[in-house]
Amino acid sequence: MRLVFMGTPDFAVPTLQALAAHGHDVAGVFTQPDRPSGRGKNLKPSPVKTAAQELGLPVYQPPKVKSPESLEILKELAPEVIIVVAYGQLLSKEILGLPPYGCINVHASLLPDWRGAAPIHWSILKGDQRTGVTTMQMDEGLDTGDMLLKTELPIGEDTTTGELHDALAQAGAQLLIATLEQLHKGKLPRTPQKGPVRYASLLTREHEKIDWARSAQDIHNQIRGLNPWPGSYILFREETVKVWKSSISAQARGDGAEPGLPALKDFKPGEIIAWDQQGLLVQTGEGLIRIVEVQPAGKKPMPARDFFLGRRGQAGESFG
Repeated sequence: MRLVFMGTPDFAVPTLQALAAHGHDVAGVFTQPDRPSGRGKNLKPSPVKTAAQELGLPVYQPPKVKSPESLEILKELAPEVIIVVAYGQLLSKEILGLPPYGCINVHASLLPDWRGAAPIHWSILKGDQRTGVTTMQMDEGLDTGDMLLKTELPIGEDTTTGELHDALAQAGAQLLIATLEQLHKGKLPRTPQKGPVRYASLLTREHEKIDWARSAQDIHNQIRGLNPWPGSYILFREETVKVWKSSISAQARGDGAEPGLPALKDFKPGEIIAWDQQGLLVQTGEGLIRIVEVQPAGKKPMPARDFFLGRRGQAGESFG
């Protein structure tokens, strides 16, 4: 099929590559303008732009895709369908209605669950045990269009956002290819969205700081849900420290108390009660959590135990 692809981050790259590999006629690739990056603030192309150039595809980077100039370009390209994967700009009614087969979005959740900007993060932050990808016929609402096809993936108890992101990106690419195959055959189902809706809002700095009054499970979900971006953080002796990896202790899982530990009633949330080769055991509002890997400001990630002992930490000290 002749199509235009719109996407920007790493998540969209496997879909673009799959379209080219399956022989679709990608008339043009729209992506966000180059952005300043790094200490030198040099302009950096989006992952989709880099992938498109490697494939020899024409690239367009309008600051505003809703502009009359962008609409004219799309009319000249004359796509049968527009594919949108994490593009980062809203499409106008004119663009949505331009291709004969409309605009199809690859969304990283099982719609109508987790509409919005950060569905992968929030599925882990909330402790979901499954998620997936949905192809959707776009309309003017926020992820409200008719569902086309879905594929489901499990979420492991220690799965990070980064790991789930990569798995969903590959699954989304294959699902989009299957969607276009059925569209070409005239057999593509369309199902209106019904049922409970959750919204995956943009993450803010407030989501990053660990609140030790929460349960061990909630904190574990927060740490893995914000890995690799933007990361959770704690304070230790007024030093800001990122936390990248944790695990739930046997006591927090309800499998019995950790052997050799002092009475938990003597500790408050945030206090470090013990350590072992795997990490630091910290009291939470409900159960113990083991902090496994941390990163002090300006340093590389390191085992939490090495960080703590390197600063001559003592049992009973508290993470802020």
